[in-house]
Amino acid sequence: MTSTRSSTSAAVRWARVEELAGLVGVEVAADGVFAQVGIVFPPGTTMIEEIDDPSRVLVAGSPPVGFAMFGWIDGSLHLDQLAVHPDHGRQGVGGRLLEAVCDHAASEGCAAVTLTTFRDVPWNGPWYAQRGFAVLDPAEWGPELAALVVHERELGIELAPRVVMRRIL
Repeated sequence: MTSTRSSTSAAVRWARVEELAGLVGVEVAADGVFAQVGIVFPPGTTMIEEIDDPSRVLVAGSPPVGFAMFGWIDGSLHLDQLAVHPDHGRQGVGGRLLEAVCDHAASEGCAAVTLTTFRDVPWNGPWYAQRGFAVLDPAEWGPELAALVVHERELGIELAPRVVMRRIL
Protein backbone atom coordinates (compact mmCIF):
# COMPACT_ATOMS: atom_id res chain seq x y z
CA MET A 1 0.00 0.00 0.00
CA THR A 2 2.82 2.40 0.78
CA SER A 3 4.41 1.97 -2.64
CA THR A 4 1.10 2.69 -4.36
CA ARG A 5 0.60 5.83 -2.30
CA SER A 6 4.14 7.05 -2.95
CA SER A 7 3.84 6.44 -6.71
CA THR A 8 0.63 8.48 -6.81
CA SER A 9 2.16 11.45 -5.05
CA ALA A 10 5.59 11.19 -6.72
CA ALA A 11 6.50 14.12 -8.90
CA VAL A 12 7.23 13.57 -12.55
CA ARG A 13 10.90 14.08 -13.32
CA TRP A 14 13.51 13.41 -15.97
CA ALA A 15 14.79 9.85 -16.13
CA ARG A 16 18.36 9.06 -15.21
CA VAL A 17 20.38 6.99 -17.66
CA GLU A 18 20.76 4.18 -15.11
CA GLU A 19 16.95 3.92 -14.85
CA LEU A 20 16.30 3.25 -18.53
CA ALA A 21 16.93 -0.51 -18.38
CA GLY A 22 14.48 -0.86 -15.48
CA LEU A 23 11.74 0.79 -17.51
CA VAL A 24 11.57 -2.29 -19.76
CA GLY A 25 9.64 -4.11 -17.02
CA VAL A 26 7.18 -1.23 -16.76
CA GLU A 27 6.58 -1.27 -20.51
CA VAL A 28 6.21 -5.05 -20.72
CA ALA A 29 3.73 -5.08 -17.81
CA ALA A 30 1.75 -2.19 -19.32
CA ASP A 31 1.68 -3.89 -22.72
CA GLY A 32 0.37 -7.06 -21.06
CA VAL A 33 -2.86 -5.26 -20.12
CA PHE A 34 -3.80 -5.11 -23.81
CA ALA A 35 -4.50 -8.87 -23.71
CA GLN A 36 -7.77 -7.94 -21.96
CA VAL A 37 -8.99 -6.53 -25.27
CA GLY A 38 -7.45 -9.23 -27.46
CA ILE A 39 -4.28 -7.34 -28.42
CA VAL A 40 -1.01 -9.23 -28.04
CA PHE A 41 2.05 -7.47 -29.38
CA PRO A 42 4.52 -9.32 -31.60
CA PRO A 43 7.80 -10.35 -29.97
CA GLY A 44 10.70 -7.95 -30.20
CA THR A 45 12.35 -5.18 -28.30
CA THR A 46 10.35 -2.70 -26.30
CA MET A 47 10.31 0.94 -27.34
CA ILE A 48 12.30 2.01 -24.27
CA GLU A 49 15.07 -0.44 -25.21
CA GLU A 50 15.58 1.45 -28.45
CA ILE A 51 16.87 4.62 -26.80
CA ASP A 52 19.75 5.53 -24.51
CA ASP A 53 18.95 9.22 -24.10
CA PRO A 54 17.26 10.04 -20.78
CA SER A 55 16.46 13.56 -22.04
CA ARG A 56 13.64 11.92 -24.04
CA VAL A 57 12.07 10.21 -21.02
CA LEU A 58 10.02 11.49 -18.11
CA VAL A 59 9.30 9.13 -15.20
CA ALA A 60 7.00 9.02 -12.20
CA GLY A 61 7.96 7.36 -8.94
CA SER A 62 11.20 6.16 -7.44
CA PRO A 63 11.80 3.57 -8.62
CA PRO A 64 9.76 4.61 -11.65
CA VAL A 65 6.29 3.07 -12.01
CA GLY A 66 5.53 4.88 -15.25
CA PHE A 67 7.23 6.75 -18.04
CA ALA A 68 6.61 8.89 -21.09
CA MET A 69 9.07 8.69 -23.99
CA PHE A 70 9.01 11.25 -26.76
CA GLY A 71 10.83 12.43 -29.83
CA TRP A 72 10.48 15.03 -32.56
CA ILE A 73 8.47 14.48 -35.74
CA ASP A 74 7.82 17.11 -38.38
CA GLY A 75 9.09 19.79 -36.00
CA SER A 76 6.68 18.90 -33.18
CA LEU A 77 7.02 16.83 -30.06
CA HIS A 78 5.66 13.32 -30.59
CA LEU A 79 4.72 11.04 -27.69
CA ASP A 80 6.30 7.71 -28.61
CA GLN A 81 5.22 5.75 -25.56
CA LEU A 82 3.29 6.27 -22.34
CA ALA A 83 3.43 3.29 -19.99
CA VAL A 84 2.31 2.84 -16.40
CA HIS A 85 2.80 -0.40 -14.52
CA PRO A 86 -0.67 -1.91 -14.02
CA ASP A 87 -0.08 -2.14 -10.25
CA HIS A 88 -0.10 1.67 -10.29
CA GLY A 89 -2.78 2.24 -12.92
CA ARG A 90 -5.87 4.40 -12.49
CA GLN A 91 -4.10 6.62 -9.96
CA GLY A 92 -3.33 9.61 -12.17
CA VAL A 93 0.25 8.61 -13.01
CA GLY A 94 -0.38 8.53 -16.77
CA GLY A 95 -2.23 11.84 -16.70
CA ARG A 96 0.60 13.54 -14.81
CA LEU A 97 3.14 12.15 -17.26
CA LEU A 98 1.07 13.32 -20.23
CA GLU A 99 0.68 16.83 -18.82
CA ALA A 100 4.43 16.99 -18.15
CA VAL A 101 5.11 16.04 -21.78
CA CYS A 102 2.72 18.74 -23.00
CA ASP A 103 4.27 21.30 -20.64
CA HIS A 104 7.74 20.40 -21.93
CA ALA A 105 6.56 20.71 -25.54
CA ALA A 106 5.12 24.16 -24.82
CA SER A 107 8.35 25.23 -23.12
CA GLU A 108 10.22 24.18 -26.29
CA GLY A 109 7.94 26.37 -28.40
CA CYS A 110 5.86 23.55 -29.91
CA ALA A 111 2.36 24.37 -31.04
CA ALA A 112 1.16 20.78 -30.63
CA VAL A 113 1.91 17.26 -29.42
CA THR A 114 1.16 14.26 -31.64
CA LEU A 115 0.87 10.54 -30.94
CA THR A 116 -0.35 7.31 -32.50
CA THR A 117 -2.66 5.04 -30.54
CA PHE A 118 -5.40 2.43 -30.69
CA ARG A 119 -8.63 4.17 -31.63
CA ASP A 120 -11.07 2.14 -29.52
CA VAL A 121 -9.07 0.84 -26.54
CA PRO A 122 -10.54 2.74 -23.55
CA TRP A 123 -7.14 3.67 -22.08
CA ASN A 124 -5.86 4.80 -25.48
CA GLY A 125 -7.87 6.84 -28.01
CA PRO A 126 -10.80 7.72 -25.72
CA TRP A 127 -8.44 8.49 -22.80
CA TYR A 128 -6.36 10.88 -24.93
CA ALA A 129 -9.53 12.48 -26.33
CA GLN A 130 -10.62 13.28 -22.76
CA ARG A 131 -7.30 15.08 -22.35
CA GLY A 132 -7.60 17.37 -25.34
CA PHE A 133 -6.30 15.22 -28.20
CA ALA A 134 -8.25 14.93 -31.45
CA VAL A 135 -7.88 12.52 -34.35
CA LEU A 136 -5.71 14.04 -37.06
CA ASP A 137 -6.80 13.53 -40.65
CA PRO A 138 -4.12 11.88 -42.83
CA ALA A 139 -4.13 14.95 -45.08
CA GLU A 140 -2.70 16.87 -42.09
CA TRP A 141 0.17 14.46 -41.43
CA GLY A 142 3.65 15.65 -42.23
CA PRO A 143 6.06 13.36 -44.10
CA GLU A 144 7.77 12.07 -40.95
CA LEU A 145 4.46 11.28 -39.27
CA ALA A 146 3.25 9.45 -42.38
CA ALA A 147 6.49 7.45 -42.41
CA LEU A 148 6.03 6.58 -38.73
CA VAL A 149 2.54 5.19 -39.41
CA VAL A 150 3.94 3.03 -42.21
CA HIS A 151 6.78 1.87 -39.93
CA GLU A 152 4.33 0.90 -37.16
CA ARG A 153 2.35 -1.16 -39.66
CA GLU A 154 5.54 -2.88 -40.80
CA LEU A 155 6.36 -3.73 -37.16
CA GLY A 156 3.00 -5.46 -36.88
CA ILE A 157 1.56 -3.38 -34.04
CA GLU A 158 -1.58 -2.37 -35.93
CA LEU A 159 -3.50 -5.17 -34.22
CA ALA A 160 -6.64 -3.03 -33.92
CA PRO A 161 -7.67 0.24 -35.61
CA ARG A 162 -5.11 2.95 -34.91
CA VAL A 163 -5.26 6.71 -35.23
CA VAL A 164 -2.94 9.69 -35.18
CA MET A 165 -3.98 12.26 -32.59
CA ARG A 166 -2.86 15.81 -31.90
CA ARG A 167 -3.30 18.20 -29.00
CA ILE A 168 -2.94 21.87 -29.78
CA LEU A 169 -1.03 23.58 -26.99
